[in-house]
Amino acid sequence: MKQVKQVKQVKLGGGLTVSAEGLGCMGMSSVYGHADWDESVATIRRALDLGITHIDTANAYGQGHNEVLVGRAVAGRRDDVTLATKVGMDFTTGRGKVVINNDPAHIKAAADASLLRLGTDRIDLYYLHRVDPGVPLEESVGAMAELVAEGKVRHLGLSEVSGEQLRAAYAVHPIAAVQSEYSLWTRDPETVVAGVAAELGVGLVAYAPLGRGFLTGTVDAGALAADDGRRRLARFTAEAAAANQALADVVKEIAAARGVHAGQVALAWVVSRGERLGTPVVPIPGTKRVTWLEQNAAALDVELSAGDLTTLDALAAGVVGARY
Repeated sequence: MKQVKQVKQVKLGGGLTVSAEGLGCMGMSSVYGHADWDESVATIRRALDLGITHIDTANAYGQGHNEVLVGRAVAGRRDDVTLATKVGMDFTTGRGKVVINNDPAHIKAAADASLLRLGTDRIDLYYLHRVDPGVPLEESVGAMAELVAEGKVRHLGLSEVSGEQLRAAYAVHPIAAVQSEYSLWTRDPETVVAGVAAELGVGLVAYAPLGRGFLTGTVDAGALAADDGRRRLARFTAEAAAANQALADVVKEIAAARGVHAGQVALAWVVSRGERLGTPVVPIPGTKRVTWLEQNAAALDVELSAGDLTTLDALAAGVVGARY
Protein backbone atom coordinates (compact mmCIF):
# COMPACT_ATOMS: atom_id res chain seq x y z
CA MET A 1 0.00 0.00 0.00
CA LYS A 2 0.98 3.63 -0.44
CA GLN A 3 3.12 4.85 2.44
CA VAL A 4 2.40 8.09 4.25
CA LYS A 5 4.79 9.80 6.64
CA GLN A 6 4.09 8.99 10.28
CA VAL A 7 2.03 11.78 11.80
CA LYS A 8 3.24 13.93 14.66
CA GLN A 9 1.83 13.88 18.19
CA VAL A 10 0.18 16.77 20.02
CA LYS A 11 -0.84 17.34 23.63
CA LEU A 12 -4.43 17.99 24.55
CA GLY A 13 -5.31 18.77 28.17
CA GLY A 14 -4.09 16.93 31.23
CA GLY A 15 -1.02 15.56 29.50
CA LEU A 16 -3.04 13.45 27.06
CA THR A 17 -0.96 12.99 23.91
CA VAL A 18 -2.67 12.02 20.65
CA SER A 19 -1.83 11.85 16.97
CA ALA A 20 -2.27 15.23 15.25
CA GLU A 21 -5.08 13.69 13.23
CA GLY A 22 -7.49 11.03 14.40
CA LEU A 23 -10.00 8.70 12.82
CA GLY A 24 -13.73 9.10 13.37
CA CYS A 25 -15.44 5.72 13.11
CA MET A 26 -19.15 6.59 13.30
CA GLY A 27 -19.77 6.14 9.57
CA MET A 28 -18.48 2.59 9.73
CA SER A 29 -21.65 1.57 11.57
CA SER A 30 -24.31 4.22 11.03
CA VAL A 31 -25.52 7.45 9.42
CA TYR A 32 -23.64 7.39 6.09
CA GLY A 33 -25.20 4.45 4.29
CA HIS A 34 -24.01 0.87 3.81
CA ALA A 35 -21.31 -0.38 6.17
CA ASP A 36 -18.60 -2.90 5.29
CA TRP A 37 -17.09 -4.63 8.34
CA ASP A 38 -13.96 -5.96 6.63
CA GLU A 39 -13.11 -2.71 4.86
CA SER A 40 -13.73 -0.75 8.05
CA VAL A 41 -11.42 -2.98 10.07
CA ALA A 42 -8.77 -2.67 7.35
CA THR A 43 -9.13 1.11 7.48
CA ILE A 44 -8.61 1.25 11.25
CA ARG A 45 -5.58 -1.01 11.06
CA ARG A 46 -4.10 1.02 8.23
CA ALA A 47 -4.61 4.15 10.34
CA LEU A 48 -2.51 2.61 13.10
CA ASP A 49 0.20 1.73 10.59
CA LEU A 50 0.33 5.39 9.57
CA GLY A 51 0.53 6.64 13.14
CA ILE A 52 -3.09 7.80 13.27
CA THR A 53 -3.62 6.26 16.66
CA HIS A 54 -6.41 8.46 18.04
CA ILE A 55 -9.50 6.35 17.31
CA ASP A 56 -12.92 7.83 18.07
CA THR A 57 -16.17 5.95 18.60
CA ALA A 58 -19.27 6.10 20.83
CA ASN A 59 -21.68 3.66 22.43
CA ALA A 60 -24.52 5.22 20.40
CA TYR A 61 -23.00 4.53 16.98
CA GLY A 62 -24.78 1.58 15.46
CA GLN A 63 -26.29 0.83 18.89
CA GLY A 64 -22.99 -0.59 20.14
CA HIS A 65 -21.91 -2.09 16.82
CA ASN A 66 -19.20 0.53 16.32
CA GLU A 67 -17.50 -0.15 19.64
CA VAL A 68 -17.42 -3.86 18.87
CA LEU A 69 -15.96 -3.12 15.44
CA VAL A 70 -13.29 -0.82 16.84
CA GLY A 71 -12.45 -3.25 19.60
CA ARG A 72 -11.90 -6.07 17.12
CA ALA A 73 -9.83 -3.84 14.84
CA VAL A 74 -7.40 -2.74 17.56
CA ALA A 75 -7.13 -6.14 19.25
CA GLY A 76 -3.49 -7.04 19.64
CA ARG A 77 -2.45 -3.39 19.23
CA ARG A 78 -4.33 -1.82 22.10
CA ASP A 79 -1.23 -0.18 23.58
CA ASP A 80 -0.68 1.67 20.28
CA VAL A 81 -4.09 3.34 20.46
CA THR A 82 -5.58 6.36 22.19
CA LEU A 83 -9.13 5.10 22.35
CA ALA A 84 -11.99 7.58 22.75
CA THR A 85 -15.65 6.75 23.25
CA LYS A 86 -18.71 8.56 24.55
CA VAL A 87 -21.74 8.23 26.79
CA GLY A 88 -25.04 10.03 27.09
CA MET A 89 -26.84 9.66 23.77
CA ASP A 90 -29.32 6.99 22.73
CA PHE A 91 -30.35 6.61 19.07
CA THR A 92 -32.47 3.50 19.56
CA THR A 93 -35.81 5.28 19.99
CA GLY A 94 -36.32 5.84 16.27
CA ARG A 95 -34.59 7.21 13.20
CA GLY A 96 -33.69 10.82 13.64
CA LYS A 97 -34.70 10.82 17.31
CA VAL A 98 -32.18 11.17 20.11
CA VAL A 99 -32.55 10.73 23.87
CA ILE A 100 -29.97 12.33 26.18
CA ASN A 101 -29.24 10.51 29.44
CA ASN A 102 -26.56 11.87 31.77
CA ASP A 103 -27.80 10.11 34.90
CA PRO A 104 -24.75 9.15 37.01
CA ALA A 105 -25.88 5.54 37.42
CA HIS A 106 -26.38 5.27 33.67
CA ILE A 107 -22.93 6.69 33.00
CA LYS A 108 -21.28 4.15 35.28
CA ALA A 109 -23.18 1.21 33.78
CA ALA A 110 -22.61 2.42 30.22
CA ALA A 111 -18.86 2.63 30.81
CA ASP A 112 -18.77 -1.02 31.85
CA ALA A 113 -20.76 -1.97 28.76
CA SER A 114 -18.41 0.03 26.52
CA LEU A 115 -15.36 -1.65 28.05
CA LEU A 116 -16.90 -5.03 27.32
CA ARG A 117 -17.73 -4.19 23.70
CA LEU A 118 -14.31 -2.64 23.12
CA GLY A 119 -12.56 -5.62 24.68
CA THR A 120 -10.34 -3.44 26.85
CA ASP A 121 -9.75 -2.63 30.50
CA ARG A 122 -9.60 1.16 30.09
CA ILE A 123 -10.94 4.02 27.99
CA ASP A 124 -8.29 6.62 27.23
CA LEU A 125 -10.71 9.50 26.64
CA TYR A 126 -14.32 9.30 27.80
CA TYR A 127 -16.65 12.02 26.52
CA LEU A 128 -20.03 13.15 27.75
CA HIS A 129 -21.67 12.98 24.33
CA ARG A 130 -24.21 15.75 25.00
CA VAL A 131 -25.31 17.66 28.08
CA ASP A 132 -28.64 16.62 29.60
CA PRO A 133 -30.46 19.74 30.86
CA GLY A 134 -32.34 17.54 33.32
CA VAL A 135 -29.22 16.45 35.20
CA PRO A 136 -26.73 18.83 36.86
CA LEU A 137 -23.55 18.71 34.80
CA GLU A 138 -21.48 18.52 37.97
CA GLU A 139 -23.20 15.26 38.93
CA SER A 140 -22.56 13.71 35.52
CA VAL A 141 -18.89 14.70 35.53
CA GLY A 142 -18.64 13.51 39.11
CA ALA A 143 -19.70 10.04 38.00
CA MET A 144 -17.14 10.15 35.21
CA ALA A 145 -14.48 11.24 37.72
CA GLU A 146 -15.27 8.14 39.75
CA LEU A 147 -14.49 6.06 36.67
CA VAL A 148 -11.09 7.73 36.52
CA ALA A 149 -10.49 6.93 40.19
CA GLU A 150 -11.45 3.31 39.49
CA GLY A 151 -8.91 3.07 36.66
CA LYS A 152 -11.55 2.43 33.99
CA VAL A 153 -11.02 5.81 32.31
CA ARG A 154 -7.81 7.85 31.89
CA HIS A 155 -9.08 11.26 30.75
CA LEU A 156 -12.43 13.03 30.50
CA GLY A 157 -13.94 14.97 27.61
CA LEU A 158 -17.09 16.87 26.73
CA SER A 159 -18.86 17.20 23.39
CA GLU A 160 -20.74 20.23 22.05
CA VAL A 161 -20.54 22.37 25.19
CA SER A 162 -20.34 26.07 25.92
CA GLY A 163 -17.49 27.79 27.67
CA GLU A 164 -19.59 28.10 30.82
CA GLN A 165 -20.34 24.38 30.80
CA LEU A 166 -16.68 23.56 30.26
CA ARG A 167 -15.70 25.73 33.20
CA ALA A 168 -18.31 24.10 35.46
CA ALA A 169 -17.20 20.60 34.48
CA TYR A 170 -13.53 21.44 34.89
CA ALA A 171 -14.19 22.57 38.46
CA VAL A 172 -15.23 18.99 39.23
CA HIS A 173 -12.46 17.20 37.31
CA PRO A 174 -9.85 18.26 34.72
CA ILE A 175 -11.11 17.99 31.14
CA ALA A 176 -8.66 16.91 28.44
CA ALA A 177 -10.69 17.74 25.33
CA VAL A 178 -13.85 19.29 23.97
CA GLN A 179 -15.16 17.68 20.82
CA SER A 180 -17.25 19.87 18.52
CA GLU A 181 -18.17 20.02 14.88
CA TYR A 182 -15.60 22.36 13.37
CA SER A 183 -14.71 23.02 9.75
CA LEU A 184 -14.53 25.70 7.10
CA TRP A 185 -18.31 25.90 7.11
CA THR A 186 -18.94 25.36 10.85
CA ARG A 187 -17.08 27.86 13.02
CA ASP A 188 -19.26 27.86 16.17
CA PRO A 189 -16.55 26.62 18.61
CA GLU A 190 -14.51 29.77 18.00
CA THR A 191 -17.07 31.95 19.76
CA VAL A 192 -18.75 29.36 21.98
CA VAL A 193 -15.95 27.49 23.78
CA ALA A 194 -12.46 28.05 22.34
CA GLY A 195 -11.57 30.96 24.64
CA VAL A 196 -12.27 29.01 27.82
CA ALA A 197 -10.60 25.91 26.37
CA ALA A 198 -7.42 27.91 25.76
CA GLU A 199 -7.59 29.43 29.24
CA LEU A 200 -7.91 26.03 30.91
CA GLY A 201 -5.49 24.21 28.63
CA VAL A 202 -8.16 22.00 27.08
CA GLY A 203 -7.66 20.73 23.52
CA LEU A 204 -10.28 20.88 20.78
CA VAL A 205 -11.15 17.77 18.76
CA ALA A 206 -12.90 18.61 15.50
CA TYR A 207 -15.46 16.17 14.16
CA ALA A 208 -16.86 16.51 10.63
CA PRO A 209 -13.83 18.64 9.62
CA LEU A 210 -14.63 17.92 5.97
CA GLY A 211 -18.15 19.32 6.24
CA ARG A 212 -19.55 15.77 6.27
CA GLY A 213 -17.73 15.19 3.00
CA PHE A 214 -19.07 18.22 1.16
CA LEU A 215 -15.77 20.12 1.27
CA THR A 216 -13.96 17.30 -0.53
CA GLY A 217 -15.84 18.12 -3.72
CA THR A 218 -16.71 14.43 -4.16
CA VAL A 219 -20.22 14.41 -2.67
CA ASP A 220 -23.28 14.79 -4.88
CA ALA A 221 -26.01 15.80 -2.46
CA GLY A 222 -28.67 14.77 -4.94
CA ALA A 223 -27.31 11.24 -5.27
CA LEU A 224 -26.98 10.29 -1.59
CA ALA A 225 -28.24 6.84 -0.67
CA ALA A 226 -31.71 6.60 0.80
CA ASP A 227 -30.29 5.65 4.21
CA ASP A 228 -27.65 8.39 4.25
CA GLY A 229 -28.29 10.67 7.23
CA ARG A 230 -27.11 13.74 5.34
CA ARG A 231 -30.42 13.72 3.49
CA ARG A 232 -31.95 15.19 6.65
CA LEU A 233 -29.45 18.05 6.96
CA ALA A 234 -30.36 21.54 5.76
CA ARG A 235 -27.05 22.15 3.98
CA PHE A 236 -27.54 19.08 1.80
CA THR A 237 -30.94 20.01 0.38
CA ALA A 238 -30.84 20.63 -3.37
CA GLU A 239 -31.13 24.41 -3.08
CA ALA A 240 -28.60 24.78 -0.24
CA ALA A 241 -26.11 22.37 -1.79
CA ALA A 242 -26.20 24.27 -5.05
CA ALA A 243 -25.44 27.52 -3.24
CA ASN A 244 -22.74 25.95 -1.07
CA GLN A 245 -20.99 24.56 -4.11
CA ALA A 246 -19.38 27.98 -4.53
CA LEU A 247 -17.59 27.46 -1.22
CA ALA A 248 -16.42 23.97 -2.21
CA ASP A 249 -15.19 25.35 -5.53
CA VAL A 250 -12.90 27.83 -3.75
CA VAL A 251 -11.40 25.01 -1.70
CA LYS A 252 -10.92 23.00 -4.88
CA GLU A 253 -9.19 25.92 -6.62
CA ILE A 254 -6.70 26.35 -3.78
CA ALA A 255 -6.07 22.61 -3.77
CA ALA A 256 -5.45 22.54 -7.53
CA ALA A 257 -2.95 25.37 -7.25
CA ARG A 258 -1.01 23.37 -4.68
CA GLY A 259 -1.34 20.02 -6.40
CA VAL A 260 -3.31 18.44 -3.56
CA HIS A 261 -6.89 17.34 -2.90
CA ALA A 262 -9.66 19.64 -1.70
CA GLY A 263 -10.21 17.59 1.43
CA GLN A 264 -6.55 17.99 2.33
CA VAL A 265 -6.87 21.77 2.14
CA ALA A 266 -9.95 21.67 4.38
CA LEU A 267 -8.11 19.55 6.95
CA ALA A 268 -4.97 21.67 6.81
CA TRP A 269 -7.10 24.73 7.56
CA VAL A 270 -8.58 23.06 10.66
CA VAL A 271 -5.13 22.10 11.95
CA SER A 272 -3.90 25.65 11.35
CA ARG A 273 -6.54 27.07 13.67
CA GLY A 274 -4.82 25.71 16.77
CA GLU A 275 -2.18 28.42 16.74
CA ARG A 276 -4.74 31.17 16.32
CA LEU A 277 -7.14 29.80 18.94
CA GLY A 278 -4.39 29.20 21.48
CA THR A 279 -5.11 25.51 21.97
CA PRO A 280 -4.44 22.42 19.83
CA VAL A 281 -7.08 21.48 17.28
CA VAL A 282 -7.09 17.80 16.27
CA PRO A 283 -9.38 16.85 13.37
CA ILE A 284 -10.92 13.38 13.34
CA PRO A 285 -12.17 12.96 9.76
CA GLY A 286 -14.39 9.95 9.39
CA THR A 287 -14.01 7.41 6.64
CA LYS A 288 -14.55 3.71 6.06
CA ARG A 289 -12.19 3.40 3.10
CA VAL A 290 -8.40 3.00 3.15
CA THR A 291 -7.99 5.25 0.11
CA TRP A 292 -9.65 8.23 1.79
CA LEU A 293 -7.81 7.54 5.04
CA GLU A 294 -4.43 7.77 3.31
CA GLN A 295 -5.47 10.96 1.56
CA ASN A 296 -6.60 12.50 4.84
CA ALA A 297 -3.39 11.51 6.61
CA ALA A 298 -1.31 13.26 3.96
CA ALA A 299 -3.16 16.51 4.71
CA LEU A 300 -0.84 17.05 7.68
CA ASP A 301 1.95 17.76 5.20
CA VAL A 302 -0.03 20.46 3.36
CA GLU A 303 1.14 23.99 4.08
CA LEU A 304 -1.24 26.82 3.33
CA SER A 305 -0.05 30.34 2.60
CA ALA A 306 -1.25 33.41 4.47
CA GLY A 307 -3.28 34.29 1.38
CA ASP A 308 -4.87 30.84 1.31
CA LEU A 309 -5.84 31.15 4.95
CA THR A 310 -7.36 34.59 4.46
CA THR A 311 -9.46 33.32 1.57
CA LEU A 312 -10.55 30.21 3.44
CA ASP A 313 -11.35 32.12 6.62
CA ALA A 314 -13.94 34.17 4.76
CA LEU A 315 -15.91 31.23 3.37
CA ALA A 316 -18.12 30.50 6.38
CA ALA A 317 -19.97 33.78 5.90
CA GLY A 318 -21.47 32.45 2.68
CA VAL A 319 -22.77 29.10 3.94
CA VAL A 320 -26.45 28.39 3.22
CA GLY A 321 -28.41 26.17 5.60
CA ALA A 322 -28.31 25.49 9.33
CA ARG A 323 -25.98 22.86 10.75
CA TYR A 324 -28.92 20.59 11.67
